[in-house]
Amino acid sequence: MFITFEGIDGSGKSTQIKLLVEYLTSHGLKVVSLREPGGTDFGEKIRELLLSKEFELSPVTELMLFEAARSHLVANVIKPALSDGNIVVSDRFYDSTTVYQGYGRGLPLEPIMICNRLAADGIVPDITFYLDISVDTSEQRSLAKDKDRIESSGNLFFEKLRHGFNELSEQNPDRFVIIDASGDRMSTHNTIIGRLNLNSIMSGIE
Repeated sequence: MFITFEGIDGSGKSTQIKLLVEYLTSHGLKVVSLREPGGTDFGEKIRELLLSKEFELSPVTELMLFEAARSHLVANVIKPALSDGNIVVSDRFYDSTTVYQGYGRGLPLEPIMICNRLAADGIVPDITFYLDISVDTSEQRSLAKDKDRIESSGNLFFEKLRHGFNELSEQNPDRFVIIDASGDRMSTHNTIIGRLNLNSIMSGIE
């Protein structure tokens, strides 16, 4: 099973992934946790380039770097892990690219989705948890944080992202699960595990 987490910055993805991985492993399941971009030495180097304020990157350059990191991650981590019977939990996947480079940066969606399909090499998340928070909440949670290049894009950018994630959720109702992530972390976690059918997951990987 391939589980992804999506949402704007400050939505609590990292925290919820950690809690979910602990929950799944406590039930004897094998879990591989990763992030995008990243998850490999190659991907982490690309992540540094993408988030660094040292460089001015065009939207197309961003897109190509994200897809390069994803292609390497799919081939070297995700596909092997799934083949070995692991549950793979990822902090972002290609939905973020559609939203950030499409809705956020203004690139046309069709070529982005073509690039996504090419880089993902047939891999589609089984379930995507979209952690929804307002831009105001995102900003409040990030006040003490040293923001990277993308996080510094401004509130209008993040309003566009939230709109994009909401549209993707409507277009993919069988895969997306919208989670109100404005509350405390444990209530959000309990909502997430409440939407997972653990018995089905365990039987599906036996």
